[in-house]
Amino acid sequence: MAAQIIDGRGLAGVVRQEVAARVEGLVARGVTPGLAVVLVGDDPASQVYVRSKERMAGKVGISAQTIRLPSDVQPEELLRQILALNEDSSVDGVLVQLPLPSQFSGGVEAEILGQISPEKDVDGLHPLNLGKLVAGEDGFVACTPSGCMRMLASTGVDLTGKRAVVIGRSTIVGKPMAHLLLAQNATVSICHSRTVDLADRVREADVVIAAVGRPELVRGDWIKPGAAVIDVGINRTEEGTLVGDVAFDEVTQAAGHVSPVPGGVGPMTIAYLLNNVSLAAARRSEREGR
Repeated sequence: MAAQIIDGRGLAGVVRQEVAARVEGLVARGVTPGLAVVLVGDDPASQVYVRSKERMAGKVGISAQTIRLPSDVQPEELLRQILALNEDSSVDGVLVQLPLPSQFSGGVEAEILGQISPEKDVDGLHPLNLGKLVAGEDGFVACTPSGCMRMLASTGVDLTGKRAVVIGRSTIVGKPMAHLLLAQNATVSICHSRTVDLADRVREADVVIAAVGRPELVRGDWIKPGAAVIDVGINRTEEGTLVGDVAFDEVTQAAGHVSPVPGGVGPMTIAYLLNNVSLAAARRSEREGR
């Protein structure tokens, strides 16, 4: 029996409805949530992502602005922009669109991103928010892992005691994903490019999160029958088509649930960005007594 397809677009619509309801209540109290996106350079994919974020923000009542900087901007100027946004009371969420140009390599990118106020870190990448996630405390959680957890919840799978394999160890997806699964009492393994016998590790898993950025790496014969598979990868082939990290047609013949690419994790990531902005505005409302 073919796997059930996890409809990321449909679930994202549900999340946006929840966010819109929260925003409506905030606006009634005089608080309009605000998102500021900083876009460096003219990378076509980044521009598409930013436009999508702006459009979706408007649909749920969030005020969105994009600050566009040239590709040769120096780190000092980007830092100045971030610090100004930290002080702007109309901005609840600050996001720097990645990737950044080469002048931000060698640890400069991490240093700059670390200057975003933790209270406005709607990407969930500030060391303070990452630390809160590890400690099980309330903070902002990275958007893609949050979306993945909502997708898993939609399957009805009880994660308690289940074996989960996360392929990928990035700060954006892999590491926070592992901690969210641990919080739901799963037994978690993090695999990566240097994992020995990767296929065998995946074959043991009840839940597979593929987030390594290699087209169709995960094959159908890697999947335990009935497993839930979330494909985070977005890769463009030489023919120009988008594929994930999972060989979708093969995996659907073995898995119990699988997310597609496109139409899976991508819409959920944006939905949870908007969710984080609305939560940041709600916290501002509490601080201001509104």
